[in-house]
Amino acid sequence: MKVSLARRAVAEFFGSAFLVAAVVGSGVMGERLSGGNVALALLANTVATGAALVALIFAFGQISGAHLNPVVTLVDTFEGGLPWSETPYYVIGQTFGAISGAAVAHLMFGLPLVSLSRHARGGGAQIFSEFVATFGLVSVIWGCSRLRSDAVPFAVGAYITAAYWFTASTSFANPAVTLARCLSDTFAGIRPGDVPWFVAAQLVGGAAATLLFRWLIPDLKVRG
Repeated sequence: MKVSLARRAVAEFFGSAFLVAAVVGSGVMGERLSGGNVALALLANTVATGAALVALIFAFGQISGAHLNPVVTLVDTFEGGLPWSETPYYVIGQTFGAISGAAVAHLMFGLPLVSLSRHARGGGAQIFSEFVATFGLVSVIWGCSRLRSDAVPFAVGAYITAAYWFTASTSFANPAVTLARCLSDTFAGIRPGDVPWFVAAQLVGGAAATLLFRWLIPDLKVRG
């Protein structure tokens, strides 16, 4: 099915918006209902995010590929899956969609439209965690999309659900989502000053995973 670039960019906008609304909204709901139990709030945040990812990839996958992530778009472009001329439209759609999703979540819970986060997520351990989280995410995408494409929605949702718990950073693994979450002073937020380090680690992690799978699956670029 041939879909116009405009429709694909809009799909990336709405997919990213719903993803961030799920992340931020479930964080707020989990924190309000958990009675101060951070583990319970994180569990609620995790389950909602993983489930939303599965649904959103199914919903938008046949339209835009459901990248919902600038790292995924960039590595797909590097491997020939998307023309460079279309990449900015995807990234812009994802970024503004993510920011809009945070604002929508705030409105749903009666919070200010935008509030800079004070949630510190700095330090080498958390930055390394973002490298690991994104390396794993892109590995799952490359492995499943090339060898078992029908499993991608479930595999990505399951991986992010797990990575929330096995990484110290709770697995942002997405520059657009990271930027949006710095505009939300809620459970899911991140200080603006920590964003550049997270994004750098995410980009390096995605590139490293792509190089690995280019070696593991030598015809990766051809298949892309």
